[in-house]
Amino acid sequence: MPFIDLAAQRDRLQPNLDRAIGRVLEHGQYILGPEVRELESRLADFSGARHAVACGNGTDAIMLALMAEGIGPGDAVFAPAFTFVATAEAPAILGARVVLVDIDEDSFNIDPASLEQAIAGLRGTDLKPRAIIAVDLFGQPANYSLLKEIADKHGLVLIADAAQSFGATRDGSPVGSLGDYTTTSFFPAKPLGCYGDGGAVFTDDDERADLLKSLRVHGEGRDRYENVRIGLNSRLDSIQAAVLLEKLTIFPDELVKRQAVADRYERGLGQVCKTPRLAQNATSSWAQYTLVVENREAVRSHCSENGVPTAVYYPITLDRQTGYEDCVVGAGGLQVSHALSERVVSLPMHPYLEPVLQDRIIDCVAAAVSAS
Repeated sequence: MPFIDLAAQRDRLQPNLDRAIGRVLEHGQYILGPEVRELESRLADFSGARHAVACGNGTDAIMLALMAEGIGPGDAVFAPAFTFVATAEAPAILGARVVLVDIDEDSFNIDPASLEQAIAGLRGTDLKPRAIIAVDLFGQPANYSLLKEIADKHGLVLIADAAQSFGATRDGSPVGSLGDYTTTSFFPAKPLGCYGDGGAVFTDDDERADLLKSLRVHGEGRDRYENVRIGLNSRLDSIQAAVLLEKLTIFPDELVKRQAVADRYERGLGQVCKTPRLAQNATSSWAQYTLVVENREAVRSHCSENGVPTAVYYPITLDRQTGYEDCVVGAGGLQVSHALSERVVSLPMHPYLEPVLQDRIIDCVAAAVSAS
C-alpha cells in the first residue's frame, strides 16, 4: 500500500505528460523555457496573485523572498519550531537569527499569541525583528488576518510558507495572496508536485517580482552577463514546468478528492482519536492527514504489522536539531511543539485512495488506538 500514490496520478495523465515532455525535447529550451512562463501565468491566475516567479525548489523560494527584503546578519526572523527544517534553513544561511515560536495545538500552525511574546522578548536585544515565516502545516493555511495585524504593528514582512498548502483557502482567499510573499514547493510528494525539484514565489508587488526574477538568475541585470546584485542559481527546468502544467489541469479535481478522503477519515476516526480540525473559514489541500495519539510507537507498530504505512512529521522540533542550536527560543516557550512532536502520526493521503483501502486503514488504526 503506497503512502502517496504518484503512480495512479501518472497513469491518469500519461499520454498528456508524454506529449508535454516531448515538446520540450523538440524545442530544446530546457531552462526557463516557454513552459516556465506559461506556468507562472497559470499559477498566478490560480492563486489570485499578480505574479508567480518559478524557482529551483521550495527552500530557494523562501530564501529569495528573504533576499528580496535584504534580510541578513543582525535580523530576527520568526518561525514555528514544529516544521520541516527548510523553513529555518533559508534565513540561517543568510546569516539571520531564527526565533522559534510555538504552534496552535488544533491547527499545527504558528500561534499568534506565542509570536507576540517572542517579538516582545527581543526588546532590549541587538536583534532587529524583520520577518515572520508562517508555515501552513499539513495543508491548512495559518491565521493570516491576525498574523498580518501583528506584522503591520511591528513593521515585519509576512511570508507564507505554503509548501504544503497550495490549493487551499483562508477567509475566502486562495493561498498565494495571503502574505507579502507566498512561497511553495513542487517536490513530488506535495499536493501539486513535479517529477523533481521545483518551487515558486508569489507576490502582488511588481517591483518585488522583478527583483525575484533577477535574484533567481545570479542577480542578473539587463542580460545574463550583467550581474547587479548577488543572487542564486535557482531556475526551474522546462520539463518540470511542462509536468506541472499538465498536473494543474486536474488539480482542482484532486483537491475535491483529497477532501473526500479527509471526510472519510473523520467519520471513521473522529471518535477514536484527535483528528485534524479546520478553522471555519479555511480549507485544506491535505498534504498530510495527521492524527494525535497517546502511544504512537504502539500504533505505528500495529499498522506496520498489518501492511498500513504511517509517517511522523515531525519527530524533532527545530530547537532540538543539532544544526539549529543557535536559534533563539521565543519568550513563550515551545511546550505545544514539544508535546505534539511526540504524539503525531500521519496516514496515507492522496486523491486516489480507494474507499475499500481507506476503510482498511481506518479499521487498523482504530484497533491500534484502542489497544494502546
